[in-house]
Amino acid sequence: MKVYFIGAGPGDPELITVKGKRVIESCGYCIYAGSLVNKEILNYCRKDTKIYDSASMALEEIITVMEEAKEKNIDVARLHTGDPSIYGAIQEQMLELDKRDIDYEVIPGVSSFLAAAAALKQELTLPGVSQTIIITRIEGRTPVPETEKLETLSKTKATLCIFLSVKEIKRVTDILKPAYGNDCPVAIVYKASWKDEKIITSDLGNVVDATIQNGIKRTAIIIVGNVLSRNFEYSKLYDKHFKHSHRN
Repeated sequence: MKVYFIGAGPGDPELITVKGKRVIESCGYCIYAGSLVNKEILNYCRKDTKIYDSASMALEEIITVMEEAKEKNIDVARLHTGDPSIYGAIQEQMLELDKRDIDYEVIPGVSSFLAAAAALKQELTLPGVSQTIIITRIEGRTPVPETEKLETLSKTKATLCIFLSVKEIKRVTDILKPAYGNDCPVAIVYKASWKDEKIITSDLGNVVDATIQNGIKRTAIIIVGNVLSRNFEYSKLYDKHFKHSHRN
């Protein structure tokens, strides 16, 4: 018996790995993050699969279901939105499984920041502009270490992918303006890859009003950085004058 922590992807049920889909199809138990995971992915489950929505479950209840599955020697598909390694709250679950000697495996998934970049048709690392992507969030109920506060990270002027923060969009922009400037481009991608996906492109000086007017308060990622201006140097990778080990 094994518990599989599976990245269910950003929303589109086809944006799941082949391995993730195959494992879901084989498991007799499925615990999914109901507030975030697209329920269409549950169509991959067997007809006899016992399905639980973890949105209303405490950690202890989730582990109890996994213990029950172990007693019956039935595999568990534990579905997390995007990639489970990013704000997935899986470490505590794995620790509890270690205490109970329950085997588990992590299957990565497509993160929402990647789906957002795809929706924008945007590369997040452009030569001469930014070669660094910072994945972060603003401080809320979950504290942020002092060295990782947005004020500190903004000094890098890297491409920022800000999770779980759109409801604090004004606070986010107020923090970033001193380093990035009012004219720095920003994109808000609501429910990236879902059928009701919505994209707002603006700048730090105007994005607050645009976000409020569109009624976006959750389930959105904020991307900030000059890469969005698409004013960049062409990569050396395909430059005919550039030699590397794969080109004679």
